Amino acid sequence: MNANFDMSFDRVMQSEGGYVWDKDDAGGETNLGVTIGAWGAYLGRPIKPGEMKALTRSDVKPFYKKMYWDKVRGDDLPQGVDYAIFDFAVNAGPGRAAKFLQQSVGATPDGAIGPGTMALVAKISPAEILQKFAKQKEAFYNSLAEKNPTQQKFLKGWLSRVAHVQTAASSMLA
Repeated sequence: MNANFDMSFDRVMQSEGGYVWDKDDAGGETNLGVTIGAWGAYLGRPIKPGEMKALTRSDVKPFYKKMYWDKVRGDDLPQGVDYAIFDFAVNAGPGRAAKFLQQSVGATPDGAIGPGTMALVAKISPAEILQKFAKQKEAFYNSLAEKNPTQQKFLKGWLSRVAHVQTAASSMLA
């Protein structure tokens, strides 16, 4: 399923957009979905002024592969499920994405996708995994907006992304 990374990356890029710096966004300065903190951690150095604005898709693609796709074992997940988990890892972190996958398949949600989780993934239809996963994401985003009113303005976009990813991931099922 390694070939799915390129398609999944392209789909995530369609959702992420370009440069933004919204005072209410906890990620701070962001370009192509990459926050300044994550980019600095990835490079192992402070980010220079203007560097975030200059990022290109080819700059960030290896970052996405290492920091999200590989951490959620995208190459080992069923087609469609790989994209949905990857997309949520980008949006909410690989640990949370792994836990939601684990909850979707009945594994202990420890945030590490290991052999036990993968065995359960293999026993459940990808369509069922996607459905359960999408419900968890909706609940998560709704709770973020309820807990912090400054996040309300992002809720419609988050829920739209859940629906979009669900449709796209379902269309990828073999």
